[in-house]
Amino acid sequence: MDLETTSVSQPLQLELEAVIGFNGHVISGLRVHPDREHLIYPLGSTVILKRIKDGKQEFLQGHTNNISCISVSNSGSYIASGQVNFTGFKAPIVIWDFAQRREYTQLVLHKPKVEALSFSPNDKYLVSLGDQDDGSIVVWNIETKQAICGSQASANSAGHCLTVQFSNTSDNVFVSAGSGTLRVWELDIHNRKIRPTECQMGKLKRIVKCVEFSEDDQFIYCGTTSGDIMKINLEKRLMADCGPVKTKYSLGVSVIRTLKSGDLLVGSGSGTFTLCSRTNFKTLKEVQLEKGVTSIALRGEGQQFFVGTEAGQIYSFSYDHFKAELISTSHTSSVNDVAICFGTSELFATCSAEDIRLWHINKSKELLRITVPNMTCNSVAFMVDGHSIISAWNDGKIRVFAPESGRLMIIIPNAHRMGVTAIAGTRSCRRIVSGGGEGQVRVWELQPHGHKLLETMKEHKATVTCIKVKSNDKVCVTASADGSCVIWDIERFMSLHMLLANTMFRTVCYHPEEYQVISSGTDRKITYWEVYDGAAIRHLVGSLSGAINGIDISQDGGHFVTGGDEKKVKVWDYMEGEVTHVGIAHGGSITSVKVCCNNSTLISTSADGAILRWRFPHPPASS
Repeated sequence: MDLETTSVSQPLQLELEAVIGFNGHVISGLRVHPDREHLIYPLGSTVILKRIKDGKQEFLQGHTNNISCISVSNSGSYIASGQVNFTGFKAPIVIWDFAQRREYTQLVLHKPKVEALSFSPNDKYLVSLGDQDDGSIVVWNIETKQAICGSQASANSAGHCLTVQFSNTSDNVFVSAGSGTLRVWELDIHNRKIRPTECQMGKLKRIVKCVEFSEDDQFIYCGTTSGDIMKINLEKRLMADCGPVKTKYSLGVSVIRTLKSGDLLVGSGSGTFTLCSRTNFKTLKEVQLEKGVTSIALRGEGQQFFVGTEAGQIYSFSYDHFKAELISTSHTSSVNDVAICFGTSELFATCSAEDIRLWHINKSKELLRITVPNMTCNSVAFMVDGHSIISAWNDGKIRVFAPESGRLMIIIPNAHRMGVTAIAGTRSCRRIVSGGGEGQVRVWELQPHGHKLLETMKEHKATVTCIKVKSNDKVCVTASADGSCVIWDIERFMSLHMLLANTMFRTVCYHPEEYQVISSGTDRKITYWEVYDGAAIRHLVGSLSGAINGIDISQDGGHFVTGGDEKKVKVWDYMEGEVTHVGIAHGGSITSVKVCCNNSTLISTSADGAILRWRFPHPPASS
């Protein structure tokens, strides 16, 4: 049997409809566009433009890896974003034309990461900073799309530079700061040079994480990892003040913004968000948020502002009330599984470390969060009647929750010795089939007031990664990391066929007509198997690099979807074995993919906590 490769014809682009997620680890990654109508923030390799009024999203796609920094020009004409790349490779900066919603130019010099970006006040220049391996500052002319000049970011005797910021009034003055270094740079455009002046901080030794100019450029405010703020006189290049003296900000000051009044908005690494006085740095108002504050974005004159945190949450504040209103949530760690409610295409559930979340598909809104502290949920599924959510946890327990309230209905302790790794329910809603880290497959019966173990089936030698039950509730198929898929009779509790391959299987799926199953894993191949005798009937090369972690077939059986470490969502024609559409937007390895029962929507999740909703390109065959 020959290995089939995909055809030469170029697959089409999948249409991205919505994104649930926000990378809160990008410092000052959340911005408000000067038109006051759009939020701008990164997720993976995509820049998301979200209309504040109704939540409508648009996407800027062109990066090849995760975005590391974002800047927006004062006029709002341009957005600049820098990315990370692999060690030794150059990391491009992309400047986007906001009005056209497309790429204006790519600037490539830094490697392997762009640390910070800042536009000059009149949109003439862009200054960029490479990371500690690169250690250089480059000034770019936006009109000519060329580099004007560059320089080493910090003196050899000082530490690494962490941030750059242009002044508010002059196109020729910017500041760089970092570990033991604070420099004011002046751009000499005629001689194509930038000349630094060290700021004198006396005996203070500080690592500066963020820099903000006062509105009139008289002072520079520097937030430090020590939890205090330095106030530097720009003209004299001397430190004028440092505070607060007594109660410093826990885990350092990560972001500062100045208001029209001159007072400061300060976000700390411990999640404290404060309004503090510009004179003595005394706290005027304070709010505690979940996890560290990484972004503060002012809307207009600063009457309203948005705050982003490391927990992937975005809050809205008004200046008068200073109360946090949560407007966006997302997973912060890898999303391990996704399940769509049977019979409806409005609800879906995702699971990750510590929680299961229920979402509304069209509104991309979190409806319910079920939290189990310090535990990881490996797999989640809806029962067919929609009355319960079954979930597999790494503490060896199976937990059954009510989907409306999140109430814990049933808990099965010690279900598997090395954690429960896969789970599926039968159509009758009376049985659960579970797989564990030790390779056992167990069948459980749910009773009105408890549960009963019907049988333990031992064939697999390693982790059970995926379970699918046939519609007649008599047969199921399990995939394992030991290189085997087993078709089981779950009435007589015996194995019918063993499907063997030289791979660690990650996923398996029944064709809707149930005469074939398709599987995939770490060998990057998609294999079609005959259910009747367990014979392999076809191999496809599914990915050029990395394992395939998720597979799902459309209701009519005409197409299937795959996703994996390649970070691409691929839609395949089942009979032809060819890729028809490819979706590129994920910044991490894709962990699972699911097609809605109405064949209109496709959901994919990834290791960076993102949930993406795509338009499924093939409507049902009957229509």
